[in-house]
Amino acid sequence: MGELVVITGVSRGIGRAAALKFADRGADLALLGRPSERHDATVADCSARGARVQSYACDMADADQVAASAEALLAQLGPPAVVVNNAARLERGADVQKIDIDVWDSIMAINLRGPFLLSRALLDSMLERGCGRLLHIASVSGTVGCPQMAHYGASKWGLIGFHRALSEELRGRGVQSIAILPGSVDTDMLKKTPFNPDMSAEEVADVIIYYGLDAPAAVHGATVQVYG
Repeated sequence: MGELVVITGVSRGIGRAAALKFADRGADLALLGRPSERHDATVADCSARGARVQSYACDMADADQVAASAEALLAQLGPPAVVVNNAARLERGADVQKIDIDVWDSIMAINLRGPFLLSRALLDSMLERGCGRLLHIASVSGTVGCPQMAHYGASKWGLIGFHRALSEELRGRGVQSIAILPGSVDTDMLKKTPFNPDMSAEEVADVIIYYGLDAPAAVHGATVQVYG
């Protein structure tokens, strides 16, 4: 039986690539995401690699669904060794005065509140276990100003701030918090921006695998920029 890895947003891109690579490393997987054919394909492909996989239908913007999924996976699988807060939303760019309020709120709910909700729901079990890692997939957009991306950038700045505060709370308690900040990754999400890709989702997934499974505990609190 492998270590349990929880990943959100696995239907495509970085989340899917990470799930497949964790499966190749022999991890047990709890995959959270909204029901879709792509989500189901990732579950099937991880299973085909020999991983034990449990899927949870979960909209990360819905606090009740996050709480229910966390409760179910803890009851069925126990505390996780690694949690990858990956699920995110990005809309096409718009000037601040043209950003729809509902779009702003949805991006904040998925990109920032979702990681908070899932981390909060799983932390006690990880602390009781005495070890574990929380990996937050942020963005270099959380360190620089990108015009027409105020909604996305603000959510990722917030995620980095959440990680930094959380890492101080967890210092010396056996559970590490690590933020990974990819630059331009060749994904469907990037097509909504004016940027060209500098790396593949698989390359970012390799970084996630390293910090999730292989890096020493001294990486606690790290904010890792990945430019390709």
